[in-house]
Amino acid sequence: MLSRAIAAFALSASLVSAASAQNSAPQPVPIVSNIPEPQDRPLSAPMILSVDATDIDRAIFQVRQVIPVEKGKPLILLYPQWLPGKHGPRGALAEMTGLMIRAGGQTLRWTRDPVQVYAFHVDVPAETSSVDVEFQFTAPVRESEGRINVTPNMMNIQWEQVALYPAGHFTRAIQVKPSITLPEGWTGVAALDGAKITGNRIDYGVTSFETLVDSPMFAGPNYKKWDLGNNVTLNVWADDAKYLAAKPEHIAAHRALVDESLLLFGSKHFDRYEFLLGLTEELGGIGLEHHRSSENTRETDYFIEWDDNMSERGLLPHEFTHSWNGKFRRPDTMWTPDYSTPMRDNLLWVYEGQTSFWDLVLGARSGLQSKEMVLGELAKHAGFYAEQPGRTWRSVEDTTHDPIFGARKAKPFASQARGEDYYNEGTLVWLDADMTIRTLSKGKKSLDDFAKAFFGVRNADWGVLTYNFDEIVRTLNAVQPYDWATFLDTKLRQPGQPAPLNGFELGGYKLVWKEEPNIFDKELMKEGNNFNLTHSLGLTLDKEGRVTSVLWNGPAFKANIVNGTKIIAVNGYAYSKDGLSAAIKAAKGGEKPVRLILERNKRFEQIDIAYSGGLRYPHLEATGKGETAIDRLLSPRRTN
Repeated sequence: MLSRAIAAFALSASLVSAASAQNSAPQPVPIVSNIPEPQDRPLSAPMILSVDATDIDRAIFQVRQVIPVEKGKPLILLYPQWLPGKHGPRGALAEMTGLMIRAGGQTLRWTRDPVQVYAFHVDVPAETSSVDVEFQFTAPVRESEGRINVTPNMMNIQWEQVALYPAGHFTRAIQVKPSITLPEGWTGVAALDGAKITGNRIDYGVTSFETLVDSPMFAGPNYKKWDLGNNVTLNVWADDAKYLAAKPEHIAAHRALVDESLLLFGSKHFDRYEFLLGLTEELGGIGLEHHRSSENTRETDYFIEWDDNMSERGLLPHEFTHSWNGKFRRPDTMWTPDYSTPMRDNLLWVYEGQTSFWDLVLGARSGLQSKEMVLGELAKHAGFYAEQPGRTWRSVEDTTHDPIFGARKAKPFASQARGEDYYNEGTLVWLDADMTIRTLSKGKKSLDDFAKAFFGVRNADWGVLTYNFDEIVRTLNAVQPYDWATFLDTKLRQPGQPAPLNGFELGGYKLVWKEEPNIFDKELMKEGNNFNLTHSLGLTLDKEGRVTSVLWNGPAFKANIVNGTKIIAVNGYAYSKDGLSAAIKAAKGGEKPVRLILERNKRFEQIDIAYSGGLRYPHLEATGKGETAIDRLLSPRRTN
């Protein structure tokens, strides 16, 4: 019987083999790139770039360029794809339309590269010395199309959206002479040199394409500026002029931010710095770093409701810190010679994580934020990571790749998937590093010493100085000897680690849970008009009672609640925030469930959530009396 089975199997295999031999079996077509690698060599002459930004009704930028052609070489034009600060391929190619390329009045044929679709191959006559390029950038006019960067009262011009550049060159080696025409009566500011204003047109001097892309513009009719000292200017635009009513103490806090930052780093890596701040409900939100400027938006009440929006005031400290951390000092795998070369984001836990640490410190030291607000934000991070399930499978460093494949897209179960946790968990790891240094040195050293040694070198150099993991470790060891390589590798590169709470313990605080939200959570819920129950029912709700996030393996998750579900009623009464809070409190410590009526996809369901833990919000509580190490970390350094 066994021999018959073997024979049958052999016959079956031979039949399958014969059938397979008759199937089509293609081979791959080789991918051959004829786009030249970038080289550090200049063009024969500067590019000319002219942008007409006057069509604010339709949000269309008209672009004209004159681009030199190297005789005897193919012309390939690139649209910027990988942009510094965006940590991924974010080029707005879909909004670029109407591309026409001419030489000597003749329209030239162009072909998009089938692999690198941001590249355009241009057929140029043999003696062509330059080509004339024309296209439109059609900025989004509604949120479903992308970030809105043109409104009737404000615009945000990002030069990479309105320019092509020739392949085969480092962007720092390409010279360009830019100009822009704004609507009548508008003021535009960019950290570009040589500005000459003629009517509503601004002509800038020749600069590198790298500097141009790193020098965006804000513009609008409602504008005011303040000198913050040290060649730093706070430029503010608003939807309405009434929102520009800053008080002297508001500007004093921004001036203190500049002073505290220069004390911290001990150097300047800019000849001048322009804060570009839009106070708007219409322009899309942004916080983006540049070497000599930053793009920022806040709500219109930034000044006029100063006491009610302290949680929002960490943005400018964050972006200003980036002039040192991220722009001047940059991971070697994140510096690229052009905007087609992919970035490798592994060290974003320094680039962004330590910047997020310093924005809290500088916010407190400058007075832009109170110590209580900063402690509240730290408590929020501590509480979140203490209970985040995704930590078991995914390391902090692995989340640095999220900007590339996740692109900040909403996720069904973000607590399990994890997101860009290198920001906030990075903050807690660097707090741990600071407190470890203070403990080992008996208070003589701190992460301030690392900041000055690592970021404060080469004063007045506003090039880019790259680094790697080993240099981070060497500099930390020079400040305070310790096994920093293992410290960083364990906490940042390995999954399944305990929540990074050691910095609080060393710094004189501990994580505790209370029924009332801390000052930071309270203000966030008020500003966002939402209800955060992550640490109790395991969900968050918008103002209408619709679920916006669900904690993996939390009570709501176990009750099969998902994002988009709407709570219709709580314990038999129509949903309200107060009613749900009361129901959670009533169920505390007992066996009575929280009974909900839910609506999802036009279907209704009644469920009981067996949760008896009450309302829970994270707080930091001092473990002793007197000033703690964390208190000292957040104290001002200025003596005046």
